[in-house]
Amino acid sequence: MASNHFRDAVTRHAGRLSALRRDLHSHPELGFQEFRTAGIVARELSGLGLEVSTGVGKTGVVGVLEGGRPGKTVLARFDMDALPVTEQTGAAYASQTPGVMHACGHDGHVSIGLTVARMLSDVRGELAGRVKFVFQPAEEGQGGAAAMIADGVLENPRPDLALALHLWNEKPVGWVAIVPGPLFAGGDTFHVRLEGIGGHAALPDQTVDPVLAAAQVVTALQSIVSRNVSPFEASVLSVTRIQAGEAFNVIPPYAELTGTLRTFKPEVRERMVKRFEQVVRGVAEGMGCEAALQIDEVTPPVKNDPEAARRLARMAERDFPDLDLDTGYQSMVSEDMAYILQKAPGVMMLVGSANPEKGLTFGHHHPRFDFDERALSVGAALMAQSILELCGGDEDGN
Repeated sequence: MASNHFRDAVTRHAGRLSALRRDLHSHPELGFQEFRTAGIVARELSGLGLEVSTGVGKTGVVGVLEGGRPGKTVLARFDMDALPVTEQTGAAYASQTPGVMHACGHDGHVSIGLTVARMLSDVRGELAGRVKFVFQPAEEGQGGAAAMIADGVLENPRPDLALALHLWNEKPVGWVAIVPGPLFAGGDTFHVRLEGIGGHAALPDQTVDPVLAAAQVVTALQSIVSRNVSPFEASVLSVTRIQAGEAFNVIPPYAELTGTLRTFKPEVRERMVKRFEQVVRGVAEGMGCEAALQIDEVTPPVKNDPEAARRLARMAERDFPDLDLDTGYQSMVSEDMAYILQKAPGVMMLVGSANPEKGLTFGHHHPRFDFDERALSVGAALMAQSILELCGGDEDGN
């Protein structure tokens, strides 16, 4: 198959890609509530003649496309959920659901996935092996990948390789990242409760002030990355919420802190968690408070299979020479594709989607997030060619 086949084919789908994405954007759904989206996905895949399963991981959809000759099974994952964000883009296709928005590009991912399924079904006779299209719910920290794995998404058939992509507004259209090894950091959440003794704000000497203790804890926690982790090891500790009290003249009995830890290496995470506990308990005790804390893993790091990533990078250089290929990019965000990549070797790719000239530069999870829809065509062509490469092509892509 000619290497530019999907570059040509996707131009015929550009209008449909945009229309589908805008429809999904107008009707966002939170994690495990993607009923309308899942219905559209199931209908589209069934119409293409794929074997479709619904309700996988609550609201997930799986479609299997059988190729015309023997080859590998490649899983291609596309996430579906939106975020609890009130949209401020002013776009004609803005969210019609109050307080819910596709602020991370998952509407684009679904549109890309369905377009890839359509393009590959058109050439299924030339396709080696099979493609397992996985449309995942609840990627945004709610455990959608784990739910699908528990429901057997990695069985019958078991994938030899797994692929995913993410539109990326940190970079412009035309940029792509295919990185051997770690791409995204592992993410943990933490919750700290500081117990003091409440009382009248005018009589602080009769209290043990948990608000003051919380302020000291936040300041001390910022020393962990700078003083306990090597500057050559990427890590992040962010306190994102402090909650205490309800009245101006009352010192509350407790204060709560929440936030996140991000690391790439298990040994760095272990060091940070240990030091986190020491700092919180030590500062709390010094301020006369009692501390209770909990740290929970949200996702492990996203680690691409080096061999598969290098192979796809060679393919991108060969078949997409106009793209700006980055093989060294890393980010401290997290993504639960990590759970799938723990079970099956594979690659998560990034596709630049920003356009400064059009003002499309707001970051992911921002209420004004939007992207240049040309990235949809780039992503669809790249994903389709990547699947073809890994299903059965040789090292030269023939």
